[in-house]
Formats: sequence, C-alpha cells, structure tokens
Amino acid sequence: MLKVENIETFYGSHQELFGMSLKVKKGQMVTLSGRNGMGKTTTVRSIMGLTPARSGSITFEGQEIRNFPPYRIAQLGLGLAPEGRQIFPTLTVRENLLATAANRKDEKQPWTLQRIYELFPSLAERQQHLGNQLSGGEQQMLAIGRALMTNPRLLILDEATEGLAPLIQADIWRCLENLKESGESILVIDKNVHIFTHIVDHHYIIEKGQLVWSGTSDELQANPSVRHQYLGL
Repeated sequence: MLKVENIETFYGSHQELFGMSLKVKKGQMVTLSGRNGMGKTTTVRSIMGLTPARSGSITFEGQEIRNFPPYRIAQLGLGLAPEGRQIFPTLTVRENLLATAANRKDEKQPWTLQRIYELFPSLAERQQHLGNQLSGGEQQMLAIGRALMTNPRLLILDEATEGLAPLIQADIWRCLENLKESGESILVIDKNVHIFTHIVDHHYIIEKGQLVWSGTSDELQANPSVRHQYLGL
C-alpha cells in the first residue's frame, strides 16, 4: 500500500533523512519508532508532502507521490493525526470532525459522527465543547477521529501517545486495536512500542535519520539489546 524507498530529506542545507525506507501493507499496523529527534516526524512530513524528500521514491497504492502537494496526497487517501494534535481550538468537537469529513472513494461504510462517537464515547459526551476545553487525551482522540472522518485508506498517527497518562495511553491503544480488527491500515509513530507489540505486524526503528532495524513483534521481543540501544527500554 505505502512504500518508501531510500528517501533523502533536508531542512535547508541540513540533511535529516539518509536513505530512509519502510512499507505498509493493506490491513497492517506498522510502527516507526526511535528516540526524540531521530527523524520520525520528518519521515511523516516527507510522506505527506509537507517537507518533500529531495530524492528516493514514495509510492501509495502503486502511484509515485513524492512530488505531490499535500492536498493531493490527502485526497488519495492518507489521513494524518499530526504530532501535537493540532486540532482547531475554537471549533467544537463536532465542528472539528465535520470540518474534514469526506468520502471521496465512496466507501460503503464510511466514517461518520456516530461511528467516531462509538469509538470514542468521551467525544460524544463533549461534542459541544471547544477544542481548547478538552484534556490532552481527548484532544488526541479528536485528532484521530478527525483523520478518520476523511475516510483514509491509510491512517498515520504521529506520536500517538506522547505526553499522555498511562491510562489514557491504554485507551488510545485499545481504540487502535479495534481499528486494526476492523481492517484499517495504520502507520504509528511512537516510542512506547513495548505497550502494543501484540497488535503490530512490523516495526521499523530509526536512528539519526537512518533505518537501523526492522522486524516483527516476536523478533523485537526476542532482541532486548535492540530495545535498549535504540529505544531505551
């Protein structure tokens, strides 16, 4: 579904990614992890066209998208819950969700307000509250719900549980487990890979802008030196 091959990305003259590669197959949940400042968000920004890669290849469902503008990439079916959530603070929960709603691919069972409220019941209870009146966990749920309302073919979550309390993190992962069971394809950027290895199909670890390890959950669990060296676990 998504294939990133040997991309090189720069901020001005500073190179951030060095031959970064990963792939996500339909129906899979894949993680990209690593310590802070190693290039995870830059990889996401390159995929979404926000910080275009200067070289390499990014294909989505067989189509080269590396030089596409962000709006075209979104229209193709990549939905992003960005780092920092970036919800609309002066819109209500309901308005945040409706602002991005689209069913461009004519899905037979599209994401609707009702489905989002079933996935995140706390959003239903606070649907008339403004975005800046929500807790951090509720804002993260809203960011995920807003991305789902675009009815994406692939959902990308950047720092899905960053800064959230352990109980809220667990709630987020339960919701992601439900999404995977329903057939969603998901790319998750998160440092807390030890929490959700049981639902992940493949892991990628990045260090200083380069891919340093990839493998299954079983392989990651069986390799404590990798977890300690690159993730501090």
